[in-house]
Amino acid sequence: MDFTYSIAGFAVGAIVGLTGVGGGSLMTPLLVLLFGIHPAVAVGTDLLYAAITKAGGTVAHNLKGTVDWKITGALAAGSLPAAAATLFVIGTYFPGGIGGAKDIISVALGIALLLTAVALIFRSRIQKFSLAHHGGERDPALTRTLTILTGAILGVLVSISSVGAGALGVTALFFLYPRLPAVRIVGSDIAHAVPLTLVAGLGHWWLGSVNWSLLGSLLVGSLPGIWIGSHISAKVPEKFLRPALALMLVLVGTKLIAH
Repeated sequence: MDFTYSIAGFAVGAIVGLTGVGGGSLMTPLLVLLFGIHPAVAVGTDLLYAAITKAGGTVAHNLKGTVDWKITGALAAGSLPAAAATLFVIGTYFPGGIGGAKDIISVALGIALLLTAVALIFRSRIQKFSLAHHGGERDPALTRTLTILTGAILGVLVSISSVGAGALGVTALFFLYPRLPAVRIVGSDIAHAVPLTLVAGLGHWWLGSVNWSLLGSLLVGSLPGIWIGSHISAKVPEKFLRPALALMLVLVGTKLIAH
């Protein structure tokens, strides 16, 4: 076990606890750019890391009654087949398999980070726009179809970049369900992230792109980091945190695209 990775896991966990932004937005680029981990291995390992860490959050939200399982199920109906199909196509038909997809994974990760930054900055405006134009009264069948489609897009993005299940998923749900309380949107998104990251992570394991020792080292650091970050989050103004985090994601995403 490498405790350098544990320290990195602690730092990312603390930021996740502070901001609520998924670890994939931070952990995967950190592994690629700072530690030189192959992008496919970084993504595959981070996916299983996310599945384990978010499982605890799902239990907590479910006990509080803040998970809308219909929304979670609709997202999963689109995301799970999309994630499995994406990894099957890459593993079967892409030259060199998942290992040969290094460049496309790096670019996809960079684009996902830029989209996440945009979602962080404009989340409240997106929610207000949806309320103003739809009043929360969309046709239920159409909303469900759009939710499944959103899940499919997230499934493709998450399976090749490990980013998207957090900030992007929450932002999409704010647009689709503007009248739903924020805590239920967050709870439903976290609940959806568990099966999605688990299926995508197992797909990467099947393709040979999971480092179990790295996974253990990250978990040792991140679990206490998340706990500490969540406890001090109330003392740090969100109006400073989110723009700073968005700026960091833009810088990292740009570097990955140009890498």
